[in-house]
Amino acid sequence: MPPAVILLSGGLDSAVTLALARRDGFACHALSFDYGQRHRHELRAADAIASSLGVASHRILALDLRAIGGSALTADIDVPKDATPQATIPITYVPARNLTFLSLATALAEVLYATDIFLGVNAVDFSGYPDCRPDFIHAFQHTANLATKAGAEGTRFRIHTPLIHLSKPDIIRLGHSLNVDFALTSSCYDPSPAGLACARCDACRIRAKGFRDAGLPDPTRYLVP
Repeated sequence: MPPAVILLSGGLDSAVTLALARRDGFACHALSFDYGQRHRHELRAADAIASSLGVASHRILALDLRAIGGSALTADIDVPKDATPQATIPITYVPARNLTFLSLATALAEVLYATDIFLGVNAVDFSGYPDCRPDFIHAFQHTANLATKAGAEGTRFRIHTPLIHLSKPDIIRLGHSLNVDFALTSSCYDPSPAGLACARCDACRIRAKGFRDAGLPDPTRYLVP
């Protein structure tokens, strides 16, 4: 089983990505980040998902992005609720987050002698983040192969984004077919201290609609108004 690094946030998409990598025969080394995010409950979810799917290892790396701020997830800025979709990039965008996370995932892959890195980004049902686009993924893969000792010595890293062109209902159906326990996952940007989802942020609304459109029950625990 070749080793692979899986970026595991604790959300629905990253759980399905991990299940896919495991199905395809990789020894999965999960990597999560405690980056000062408002929704730290997702780290408990990531730990539960990693245990459920039987990873080879799970690391949680501390990285204080609150020192930079600039996002409703890492600064004292309200998370938008019941927002109308807009053409602008929302305030829940975390500056250079996937660029940073993929760089550190590449470092771990180099240490593990792994050539494969999996990331659950999606360019269909998402909030318009620029670091979820195929162009960024292709550019980063090229950069990873230029900027590392492994790349200089002939290794070729591959960044896998198996969900990038799937709709949220399709991702949910795929995860269901792989026996992903969606009750373990957490998507909410502003959960309660107990981890209950707010039901009103972009992430909650996209998730809830995905389950409805997939025709599958939504196991999310929501705050009751």
